[in-house]
Amino acid sequence: MFDSTQTLSPDFRPTLTDRIKTRFFYSKTATGVTIVAGFFLAVVFAYLVRWGIVDAVFRADAKACYEAGGACWGFITEKWRLILFGRYNYDEQWRPALATLLILVMLVVTAWPVTWKKPYVKWLIAGWVIVMAAFFTLMAGGVFGLKPADSDSWGGLPLTVILTLLGMTVSVPIGIVLALGRRSSLPLVRMVSAGYIEIVRGVPLITVLFVASFVFPLLLPSDVRIDPFWRVAWGIILFQAAYMAETVRGGLQTIPKGQFLAADSLGLKAWQSQLYVILPQALAAVIPAFVNSLLSTFMDTSLVTVVSMFDLTGSLALALGDAQWRDFFREGYIFIAAIYFSASFVMSRYSQWLEVRLRGSRRNASFSL
Repeated sequence: MFDSTQTLSPDFRPTLTDRIKTRFFYSKTATGVTIVAGFFLAVVFAYLVRWGIVDAVFRADAKACYEAGGACWGFITEKWRLILFGRYNYDEQWRPALATLLILVMLVVTAWPVTWKKPYVKWLIAGWVIVMAAFFTLMAGGVFGLKPADSDSWGGLPLTVILTLLGMTVSVPIGIVLALGRRSSLPLVRMVSAGYIEIVRGVPLITVLFVASFVFPLLLPSDVRIDPFWRVAWGIILFQAAYMAETVRGGLQTIPKGQFLAADSLGLKAWQSQLYVILPQALAAVIPAFVNSLLSTFMDTSLVTVVSMFDLTGSLALALGDAQWRDFFREGYIFIAAIYFSASFVMSRYSQWLEVRLRGSRRNASFSL
């Protein structure tokens, strides 16, 4: 039996049984808790298997769902297009599907570290410009023989993805400027930056969305109209920028003063020092906080329902408006939760991998010096 107190040779590898014993059965209390928790989990798992698979109905038959005692996945079979694409024209839903797929493919390409190298950066930027142009062309239509589609009909997964993408990518540079402004030696710049950050952080996002959708248009001239989608998008961007500024400021505070002195000794100008020495280290130090902001933005898109835009949760509400399927809301929310969980899990795992990679790169760089 493996004893955790004994001296082990470097080549020793504990077996699976040893690891289970040392983690779950290392004392009488731990053994009791493990047995009770294991029994409870087994009962819950058995119930979920019976409800979700054995007794479930997978075909789109509402009558069979009411008669069965399990889950009604037929609701998802019947309404999945409405949930994923909202009120978009049924015959044209290939357009938001293709637009979303292009965004997801580009995100995967961007996550590949090889594309961050200098020779590939310009191609990466060009790729994003083309993909974003293709996204809005497919969604809005009106060109290349595509039927026009107002932003009011956008919804579901495409709306969630594009609002999250815009909310993060545009708020990051604004947040960096605000963070640097808050640390500026110029009193006016510091006061304006701090004032903006504190005012926005003191207001809930739902208020910002309400103002952007209903109050802001009243302040514009009668002949000026801004699309509702862009009003909501900029509301999310400006809201997230305040939180992003505090995240970046936290990263800047982790940089030792010696780094600033080293940059000065190299003869770098202030903007060069920030761009090439300080900011890369500060941003790398707050990767977990960045991911937290990303997940927060991804979840907060559900609030756009209050301004008559329908993301995933709003589209599910539309699907539940059918009286025939209204009682099967559990299956709908499980479907939505699976999408949110999958996206959040992938982003979380990627951030952990990226953090380890950047830490290893810095360690290798220090050894080479």
